[in-house]
Amino acid sequence: MPVITNIQDLKRIYERRVPRMFFDYAESGSWTEQTFRENTSDFEQIRLRQRVAVDMSGRSTCGQMIGEDVAMPVALAPVGLTGMQHADGEIKAAKAAEDFGVPFTLSTMSINSIEDVAEATTRPFWFQLYTMKDDDYIRRLIQRAKDAKCSALVITLDLQILGQRHKDLKNGLSAPPKLTPSTIANLMTKWTWGVQMLGAKRREFGNIVGHVDGISDASSLGAWTAEQFDPSLDWGKIAKLKEMWGGKVILKGILDAEDARMAAKVGADAIVVSNHGGRQLDGALSSIRMLPQILDAVGDDVEVHLDSGIRSGQDVLKALAMGAKGTMIGRAFVYGLGAMGQKGVTTALEVIHKELDTTMALCGERHVSDLGRHNLLIPKDFEGRWQA
Repeated sequence: MPVITNIQDLKRIYERRVPRMFFDYAESGSWTEQTFRENTSDFEQIRLRQRVAVDMSGRSTCGQMIGEDVAMPVALAPVGLTGMQHADGEIKAAKAAEDFGVPFTLSTMSINSIEDVAEATTRPFWFQLYTMKDDDYIRRLIQRAKDAKCSALVITLDLQILGQRHKDLKNGLSAPPKLTPSTIANLMTKWTWGVQMLGAKRREFGNIVGHVDGISDASSLGAWTAEQFDPSLDWGKIAKLKEMWGGKVILKGILDAEDARMAAKVGADAIVVSNHGGRQLDGALSSIRMLPQILDAVGDDVEVHLDSGIRSGQDVLKALAMGAKGTMIGRAFVYGLGAMGQKGVTTALEVIHKELDTTMALCGERHVSDLGRHNLLIPKDFEGRWQA
């Protein structure tokens, strides 16, 4: 096994081990992928202010996200089809997050079900909700999350309709994979993945199959899912979902100051500045570029987290120093999961933590709560270049 020193190392192993359609599912954006690319390249424009002759001893990355103690302000983002990246992927990622001391978020479109993950873990996890037209299904899904003692409901706002993702369409993305000549040829080169999947607890969407009438195979599941995303979602419906849940609510997919103010108005406990990893509206600005405007809009009215583009502990530090109270990682942990299962997710978290801690020290800070704009060198036009 090669020495893993950064997230890119995990990505290289991940690409070798996971079938092409699932690698492409994670490692792609919509349309031209402009936003997907700028999510990471905009982080690179922000530079760090090095400090010396400062007491760097006794450092701590510990903090809180929505009142929960965390080993570092990083949560595992909701990622659909995680159980196709590695057998029982959601369970393995949740256990790694629990052991490390950071939140795990289970996607509605997960392979392992809410109950599967709850049975395998002892720490409450977050559950991400896609709003769908079937109100009865949504009520039962929320109740299942309550029964599993999930500590927060993460409502995704930016997927009322699906952005066009060329690679997924060309690959015929499905769970489990449809056996076409090209798929079979690719799977033959990923035999380790195939052997592991033979022993997987599930290979279909565990939060849907068995919970919706008429869903019996991949074809009926695909048709139901394609018809179910709710284009009529509005702030009134979000308020009703919050009332139905009755606990902490995080609204994910905020990329506009006006929407951020609306999210605070409906009583969100936190918002996630996110463009869905560049997988929805191509041409939208990166999350890190929009973060300052959104922070200015909401002030201390709501806790602000950032998602999309984070590939290192330095990226985490930059987001926190710009004012975010927490961050989410998606692709970074998926690389680790596909590369080495639970151990790979742990490795990804260890890499990010090491980078965060070391960078914090070299910036002259001892605690993540002390990070601020004084740690950064930001281009003059970074925040004001694009204005509505």
